[in-house]
Amino acid sequence: MINGKILRDSFISAANCIAANKKDIDALNVFPVPDGDTGTNMSMTLASAKSELVLMPDTAGVDEVAKVMSGALLRGARGNSGVITSLLFKGFDKAFKGLKEASAADIARAVELGVERAYKAVMKPTEGTILTVARLAGVKAKETCETDDIPAFWDGVCEEAERVLETTPELLPTLKKAGVVDAGGKGLCLLLRAMGEVFHGRGIVKFEEPEKKPAEPVTIETYASVVGSFDGEITYTYCTEYIVRKDPGCESSLKLRAYLESIGDCVVVVEDDEIIKVHVHTNNPGKAIEKALEFGSINLPKIENMRYQHEAAKTPEKVTVSSSQKAYAAVPPEKPYGFVAVATGDGLEAMFEDAGADCIVKGGQTMNPSTEDILAAIQATPAETVFVLPNNKNIIMAAEQAAKLADRRVCVLQTRTIPQGLSALLAFDPDSDFNSIRSDMTQAFERVKTGQVTFAARDSEFDGQSIRNGEILALENGKLTLVETDVNKAAYRLIKRLVDGDSEFITIIVGEDIDDQTAEALRLRVEEKFGSRADINVIRGGQPVYYYIIGVE
Repeated sequence: MINGKILRDSFISAANCIAANKKDIDALNVFPVPDGDTGTNMSMTLASAKSELVLMPDTAGVDEVAKVMSGALLRGARGNSGVITSLLFKGFDKAFKGLKEASAADIARAVELGVERAYKAVMKPTEGTILTVARLAGVKAKETCETDDIPAFWDGVCEEAERVLETTPELLPTLKKAGVVDAGGKGLCLLLRAMGEVFHGRGIVKFEEPEKKPAEPVTIETYASVVGSFDGEITYTYCTEYIVRKDPGCESSLKLRAYLESIGDCVVVVEDDEIIKVHVHTNNPGKAIEKALEFGSINLPKIENMRYQHEAAKTPEKVTVSSSQKAYAAVPPEKPYGFVAVATGDGLEAMFEDAGADCIVKGGQTMNPSTEDILAAIQATPAETVFVLPNNKNIIMAAEQAAKLADRRVCVLQTRTIPQGLSALLAFDPDSDFNSIRSDMTQAFERVKTGQVTFAARDSEFDGQSIRNGEILALENGKLTLVETDVNKAAYRLIKRLVDGDSEFITIIVGEDIDDQTAEALRLRVEEKFGSRADINVIRGGQPVYYYIIGVE
């Protein structure tokens, strides 16, 4: 049997192992683009849970540890790999409910439930990925769980996961072309082995944390500040926020919400299986906290005097919300529809704001925002229904998880690129109903073809073609299409591939590393070739990573 201390330490060991190996996992990405993808996202996701687990006492049961671990993972999940990892470990919470210790059979059940959740969350599961590794490792766990020797049992699970990992190139042609195994599957194998170190009694895998930089400000920018919006007398003085870790069998948070509404306003109560997050403006923060104790234990309380804040900053143009403190600038709905967009780059952010986005989550390639970052933006959008534009395929799953935690209706549109997101937003008709809006926006972004020009982050080989570090890569609708040594030549060749007889609009979004002269040279060449039959628009987006992002409609 394993107790709570062993489970806690095994997960901390896993988090340390992934942190130490994240660069090696990143290097397994199929395309050598600078996306800082799988390993980085898994590491940041696991770290979000580690920070809470290290505070848990040795006396906690496996049910308590699994509950804290699961909730923190879900809120901190980044990218597809991070979301899938969080869902795999959600199974431990479900399987360990009410248990102080867990057997091999309990662990096997936890793995099985986690795999079920992960497969359900993926719209079109692809074999040859982390899902395959987890599923077949779970089958092995179920077949061998009738034993008291948990270390030996877990070794067998790890060996099966590693065996399946080696088969992933045969299951997924893109892996075989690139000559690598699945990055997410590799990460899963590493973390399982790191957990096994604790099961064997050999201790936590060590990892020396680098010195932390000051917290990055701003993940969300919105037009109206909750504090600054008051231009008259403030009715309720204290902005009060806290997290409730729910007691087993606690009643619905509806009663807590009703009570808070009786002593204040701007009430936002967000609930999942483990926690209740609360935001309220009140003159009695002590009562707000005391009532919450009927539902569980309090964590991370924050009380701010809005009168003082109002004097310091009256109606700023934008309010900054720090995701590092998990703060919500939660606002009540004031209109039927609102929009959250994910983007990075001054020009791109301004474009989405001009098109009608209420909140911008800073993120994209190399910096996937967490579930909680996106949830905070949703809560800060003053609308009954919030449409979320992820604008990156690796952010969609985190957005979908955030939608489940929100206190209002959320529709996540499957936008995978910046041009798709912009087209969707421009198709919004405020006079239509929800179903028509969703349909029109979806049809608009599905008509967009996207090209991206970036650089190779490392030497590699793909589909028999050698790619050298620093060479220019052109991606057509997410697929590596051609390799060049000249940025503008790559962009021009890519545009020629994207344009067909029905194309009417060509949008060229210029990145932060391209100067005006270079961008103008590309515009003139494209104008000469296609100007007679298509409108050509060049916009300075200021985005990192991509020299050019191209949209063709």
